[in-house]
Amino acid sequence: MPVFRILIVDDEESLREMLKEFLEGEGMLVELAQNGREALEKLHSLSFDLVLLDLRMPGVSGVEVLQEIKKEEPELPVVVITAYGSVDNAVETLKMGAFDFITKPFKLEELLNTISRALEVERLKREKQYLLEEMQDKFCFEGVVGQSPRMKEVMRVASLVAKTDATVLIYGESGTGKELLACSIHRQSSRRDKPFVVVNCGAITETLLESELFGHEKGAFTGAQARKLGKFELADEGTIFLDEIGEMSPAMQVKILRVLQERNFERVGGTSVIQVDVRIIAATNRDLKKEVREGKFREDLYYRLNVVPIELPPLRKRKEDLPLLCEFIIEKHAQKLHKKIKGISPQAMRLIKKYNWPGNIRELDNVIERAIILTEDEIIGVEDLHIFEAPREPHWKSLKELEKDYIEEVLEYTGGDIEKAAHVLGISPEELEKRKT
Repeated sequence: MPVFRILIVDDEESLREMLKEFLEGEGMLVELAQNGREALEKLHSLSFDLVLLDLRMPGVSGVEVLQEIKKEEPELPVVVITAYGSVDNAVETLKMGAFDFITKPFKLEELLNTISRALEVERLKREKQYLLEEMQDKFCFEGVVGQSPRMKEVMRVASLVAKTDATVLIYGESGTGKELLACSIHRQSSRRDKPFVVVNCGAITETLLESELFGHEKGAFTGAQARKLGKFELADEGTIFLDEIGEMSPAMQVKILRVLQERNFERVGGTSVIQVDVRIIAATNRDLKKEVREGKFREDLYYRLNVVPIELPPLRKRKEDLPLLCEFIIEKHAQKLHKKIKGISPQAMRLIKKYNWPGNIRELDNVIERAIILTEDEIIGVEDLHIFEAPREPHWKSLKELEKDYIEEVLEYTGGDIEKAAHVLGISPEELEKRKT
């Protein structure tokens, strides 16, 4: 769990020291300020999770400090300490944005409860804001669409692994639905009510990726004007999905390995060790085993990630799923676009099945959505589909590749039954096992 840093602002030295000793005994980091001016200096140079603020101080008053905090860091929770006779002033500070106030003399347990509530409310606010910003317009569903033998196997493995906290590595070409599968695993897990945080490792530069994943402290680098929580911290008790993990530099791979092993990290520019309870699901469109052999990917990280591998087949190898996928996509977009679409004509479906879909499900989704927008009928026809396969040089497969493809087709036809497939191929089951690897 995160270690919280508290700033105590009070002109009474004995109270400051007593509160410091008590809160440090509760596992918190504590900074002290004896007046409002010193408090503002510390607030400008350090990041804090909460401020414990006395109202009545000589010089810069507690009210002035609160006003400055709410101007500079409006989300920073402030608990006001006030004398019994100044309750009216304390109530006014609530209108100014203070979280709560506590009157002297107070019990330490009462103070700790107030601080704990403030920190928890702030955590929930951050989590809600993150979900609103990061998950808006993202569609996440419990099941993955598909009824082909290969997709049934994918869903079988995903269903089993969802019941555990095991690390999952999803393989698949771009656009095959790796994020949706990861989201489905999360939604079927015991962490379903906690955050599902997505990071595209291939879309962020190495320098920014470290800050994105682990966060940074105020002043950690030029432009770091406030503390930023990283995606690992935001995903605490939930799931983090590291898409395109094969794009990570060796230096970042070391840092991810540490999180997997130790379940902790430090923010950029920070010294506090942040403990997290996060499930990691990673994905790649690369052959990581080959990358390991070539020295491009760390072997120890590969084995940490590859606990349960799941391979999502490209759309061209699961064409029997196309009618179901089209039906699902039409239902999704037609409702959003307020159009009544009954389905796809047989001729259009033949064209859809004939096309190889290099962009996989993402491309299919794009084509169907465009067809819904452009069609003036209730049935999508050939003329509504704008499918253009770019001309390319022919790729001649080796005999071994052709054999492997043929074996895969026969296995799909037999529903993965090795004995039936071996009978069709005219070889023994043992020989088939040897050849299909």
